[in-house]
Amino acid sequence: MTETVHQLINAYYAAFNSGDATAMLALLTDDVTHDINQSGSETSKAAFAVFLDEMNRCYRERLSDIVVLADKSGTRAAAEYVVHGEYLQAGHGMPEAHGQKYVLPGGAFFTIRDGKIARVTNYYNLPDWLAQVAK
Repeated sequence: MTETVHQLINAYYAAFNSGDATAMLALLTDDVTHDINQSGSETSKAAFAVFLDEMNRCYRERLSDIVVLADKSGTRAAAEYVVHGEYLQAGHGMPEAHGQKYVLPGGAFFTIRDGKIARVTNYYNLPDWLAQVAK
């Protein structure tokens, strides 16, 4: 069971790294809960699609050093990774963007249901990111 979860999470991050939002969304339940780093929580695949569009407008990111962990039940997983990014355009309430590059560790927690991702909770160090893009 944990092998299937590893495959699911690795497919999610492969789609992220290739910029394939359609493939990412196909791995989510329709009622997916997305807990946004140091922000709110949204529920639905449609809301996640809007989030991805905003992310793609503002950032160009690639993840490396991805490590996936899964519990024996196959219902929960976690991932740790390094984000390599470029800040393209300022989002709502964010500092000015002018192509600043950044590298920072991140992580995520997942709930798996019926072979799909039902919850994604992302974490990274926002003060670290802000310091890097302030340059």
